[in-house]
Amino acid sequence: MRVGIIGGGQLGRMLALAGHDLGIACTTLDPAPDSPAAQVAPAIVGAYDDRDVLLGLAEVSDVVTYEFENVPAESTRFLAGRGMPLYPPPEALAVAQDRLAEKTLFTEVGLGVPTFAAVDDLSSLREAIAAVGLPAVLKTRRLGYDGKGQAVIRHGELAEDAWRSVGEVPSILEAFVPFDREVSVLAVRGRDGATASWPLVENHHEDGILRVSIAPAPDVGPGLLVAAQAHAVAVMDRLAYVGVLAIELFQSGEGLLGNEMAPRVHNSGHWTIEGARTSQFEAHLRAICGLPLGGTDVDRPAAMVNLIGAMPPDERLLALPDVHLHDYGKVPRPGRKLGHVTVLADDPDALQDRVLQVSRIAADA
Repeated sequence: MRVGIIGGGQLGRMLALAGHDLGIACTTLDPAPDSPAAQVAPAIVGAYDDRDVLLGLAEVSDVVTYEFENVPAESTRFLAGRGMPLYPPPEALAVAQDRLAEKTLFTEVGLGVPTFAAVDDLSSLREAIAAVGLPAVLKTRRLGYDGKGQAVIRHGELAEDAWRSVGEVPSILEAFVPFDREVSVLAVRGRDGATASWPLVENHHEDGILRVSIAPAPDVGPGLLVAAQAHAVAVMDRLAYVGVLAIELFQSGEGLLGNEMAPRVHNSGHWTIEGARTSQFEAHLRAICGLPLGGTDVDRPAAMVNLIGAMPPDERLLALPDVHLHDYGKVPRPGRKLGHVTVLADDPDALQDRVLQVSRIAADA
C-alpha cells in the first residue's frame, strides 16, 4: 500500500515512520525541501495548491491523507474529484478550517459549546459583545493555531483594539469559559465505520502552546469518558470520517464544552507511540488503508512533554528511566516545536515526578 501525505511536518514524519513498520510506503508533499518528513521518506517539493504537483503525488499513491488542517480544502476536493481516495474527507477539513462551521457542527451533534456569534466587521463585533457578553474571546475564523489570531476582550472599549489585533478578518466571538481544565479526546474511524478511542487526555498549555499531556487524564469518571468518546463518534459519523480525529474540550465539573477539532493526528496523542497498544499514527494509516484499527488500550500512565525552542542534551533526557525522545530534525527557533518526550511510569505519582524532571531539563536548554 502506498500513502501520499500532504504536508511534511513532524506529523507527516511520524506517520511515515509508522508506515515503515507496516510495510506502507509513504511519500510526502511539502514546499520545503528540508521538511522533517523528507528526512525519513521520499518527498515531492511543491506548493499545496499546485495541481500538477498534487497529481504527481496521486500517481505514486493508492490513498492520500494530510497532516495539518491548513492544507487548502480545494486541493483535497480536486484530488477527491479525480477519483483519488482521500481521507479524512474534504468536508472535515473545510469544517475544521472555519471556527464558525466547527462550532455549528458541534452544536448539531449535541456537543455543548461556549456562547458564540459571527463577527464580520467592527459593527458586528459590538453587536456580538452585546449578545455574548464579556469577558469574551475574539478568534479569527481561519488560520489560528497555538494561540495565534485570538484576543481576549474584558471591556467594551477594547473592542476596536481587539479587532485590529486579529487582523480585521472574519472572526467569531466566544464567551470566556471558566473551566476546570482542558482535555482532549482522540478517536479513529475506519472505512467500514468501525471506531475506537483512546483515554481522555489532560492538556497543559503555556502562551497558547501545548506543553504537557497526561494520559489517562486523572480523576475522570466513567460518565465523562463515555460522553467525550460519544461526542467524537457523533462528529465522525456526521462527516463520514475516516482516520484519526482529535477534539479539544473544556471540562467544567462533569460537563464538557467543545473548543476545536483537528481532522488529523494530534499533538496531544503523541504519547500513544510508546504508551498505547496502537499509536495514533499507526491507527490513522490502518484506517485510511482499510485495515483493522488495532487496540487502543493503555497499560501504564503516560505523558508527553513538548520540546520547544531549543533541544535539551540527549544524554540528560535519556538517563531517565522510561523516557523516549523524539527529535523532529528542525532548526531551533523561539516557540518552535522541535521534538517531544514520551514519559511512562507505573503509577500517576511516579509519572508526575518524571514529567517534572523532564520539564526542568527542557527549561534549561
